[in-house]
Amino acid sequence: MSFLDEFEGLLKEKCLQNEPPFCTAACPFGLDVKDLVGKWKKGRFNAAYRTYANAVAFPEIVAAVCDAPCEKACLRAKRDGAVALRELERATVAHATRKKPNAYNLPAKGKRVAVVGGGVSGLACTLFLCNKKYDVTVFEKTDRVGGHLWNVMDPEILRRDIRNQFSNEKYELRLETEILDLAELAEFDAVYVATGAGGPDFGLRLSGTGALASQRPGVFFGGSLCGRTSAEAVADGLTASRAVERYLKAGLMNQPEERRSTRLRMDPAKLAVDPPVRAENGMFTEREAAAEAERCALCACDACMRECDLLRLFDKTPRRLYEEVFITIQPGTIDQEATWATRLISTCNQCGLCREACPERIDIGAFLRQSLRTMQAKGAMPWAFHDFWLRDMAMADGETALYVPPPGGAKPKYLFFPGCQLGASEPAYVEKSFAWLLSRQPESGLWLRCCGAPAEWAGEAELHGEKLRELRDRWEELGRPELIFGCATCREMFSRFLPEIPGSFLLERMAAWGIDPPAAPAGEKICSVFDPCASRDAPPLQSSVRSLLEEMQIPLLPLSHEGRMARCCSFGGHTAIADPRYTREVAKARTEERDTVYIAYCANCRDTIARQGKEAYHILDLLFGLHGPDRPAPRLTERWENRRKLCRTLAEEYLGIRGEERKRVIDLVIGEELKERLSRDMILEEDMEEVVAWCEAEGRKLLVDGHFLGHKKIQNMTFWAEYAPEGDGFRLLNGYAHRMCLEEEA
Repeated sequence: MSFLDEFEGLLKEKCLQNEPPFCTAACPFGLDVKDLVGKWKKGRFNAAYRTYANAVAFPEIVAAVCDAPCEKACLRAKRDGAVALRELERATVAHATRKKPNAYNLPAKGKRVAVVGGGVSGLACTLFLCNKKYDVTVFEKTDRVGGHLWNVMDPEILRRDIRNQFSNEKYELRLETEILDLAELAEFDAVYVATGAGGPDFGLRLSGTGALASQRPGVFFGGSLCGRTSAEAVADGLTASRAVERYLKAGLMNQPEERRSTRLRMDPAKLAVDPPVRAENGMFTEREAAAEAERCALCACDACMRECDLLRLFDKTPRRLYEEVFITIQPGTIDQEATWATRLISTCNQCGLCREACPERIDIGAFLRQSLRTMQAKGAMPWAFHDFWLRDMAMADGETALYVPPPGGAKPKYLFFPGCQLGASEPAYVEKSFAWLLSRQPESGLWLRCCGAPAEWAGEAELHGEKLRELRDRWEELGRPELIFGCATCREMFSRFLPEIPGSFLLERMAAWGIDPPAAPAGEKICSVFDPCASRDAPPLQSSVRSLLEEMQIPLLPLSHEGRMARCCSFGGHTAIADPRYTREVAKARTEERDTVYIAYCANCRDTIARQGKEAYHILDLLFGLHGPDRPAPRLTERWENRRKLCRTLAEEYLGIRGEERKRVIDLVIGEELKERLSRDMILEEDMEEVVAWCEAEGRKLLVDGHFLGHKKIQNMTFWAEYAPEGDGFRLLNGYAHRMCLEEEA
């Protein structure tokens, strides 16, 4: 079975998206309350009446006698008072102006059905079968139809509704005719027995083969005879009519039983308090009805769509997402190259919140991750979505990779693994942390490189496997030390793929081994801890962070999503190239969650938040007294230079090796605004230097409106530069990449 089949089976078996709301599940008619609510809100009472009448057969009767089990099941009943559905149904009947039933010009079916009992259950069965043009005869032992309802409701309403609903139908009614033995009905093709409470049952018993089916072929029974309430008796009549028709068409007595339950799980405490609307004159006016309908919570299992940015912003249900991914991976087009959901697949943050939010723990992220691998293996995933990040990983594992042994050169007991992004954000974060670790554990070493997350997020299974082997082999060479992580993503990656390597988080060790942080800055604003999504399964880490901040007496207000429900800042999965708009929307949503200063302990989270113009600390700023919350997020080029600087500093301080700064290939002046745009478009300034230098050296350039235009392919990408001479060098006027290879240079 393929992973597509497995996920489809999981959705069918466990997904609660299509489960009925509590009121619908409790209703004997399975009334589509959400559809009605939509009509009530808009004052569409004629449309609501038609929906209601189609479901209950006798709208005025049912509205009068129903005991409203829906209200007992209503989620708001446990919060601020159930939605007054019974009164809304009565208001529907009162305010509707078009009540004449539809007339159907269908051919006669040529089948005869006997209904024993002219009560409301028998009449409901008769009405449906007459609609379908079956020949129905009703046998009623009294002198009138309606049964016990004459004693429980307004007789005028009873007469009017029966007369109205049967106005277009023909059936034979035999009053004052008592059936003593079903053998009297041998001439009929099917029989429904609805003799009412205490009436004769003719020795019938339920066969268990289908809804209301007796042990006798073609004979069904239900209604008050079986102890049903008035409304349930009507519902039984409608169910019996479907069972009879199934029998007449196919000879089967196995009409499915109506399921009256739901697997929905919702917490009424999460509903905003909204007191019930009271009818001033005993009956809802149209405006009052609309206001009461607004209170409906429209109960549905939409936890994943509320919590998951991908499903919410793309407006995809799990089922719809599966369908689009399916036709992308297994296209039915002639050329077999559908690209329907490639961008969607690559836009998943891989944060795991969908699984956490789902009551059934369905992991949509894992499904999309496998889809990405499959598309990548087919060569069908656009390389440009992840090309930069793989290049970034190669730089972290190559040019700026470094191992620092403990003083004395012995194999380390502890190995600080800060990851590639902590030092890219601020080299001092790594330098100060390693110095602190050595002060507590002199047998500690440091290992600068990437954990392999970019390969995993790109779906490059083979490359990721290669990175894991490199990490495992090097760890073995170093004597299997315990790793101390500076990055939550690195910790998560090792836990998932290299569980044999023991590790803990730097901040956990700081909380346990002690650190003397400076006092909180004077006049400090109220802050909120921003948990990275990679810390979701690491409660001890989250607790350690809060413990350290409490020591500094920093006032904290919680975010609505933290701890196990932490949301991605937008960096996870490297979505910025696959869908920049989505990435911006997610980042904006995170910064607007609360008007406080954020404290992050993931460098990517901190810089993403700061890039939105919001004040944010990295916790190491506070622990080591480094920066205020207004430090700008470093641009892409600055991040690479920070890594180089960190590598040089550590090599010189701990290994005695003096490194050299990167030599510029050409003097290229770039304005601040253009630097910002290049960084946003994932273009390095050094790439622009290389393009201009190559164009000048090779003469491959065009003169356009007084400046030069040229391009160069660097690895997989073709970059373009617009530039002009300035002094001894050049000024970059514009730079861009179409994320494609020109054919002449492929």
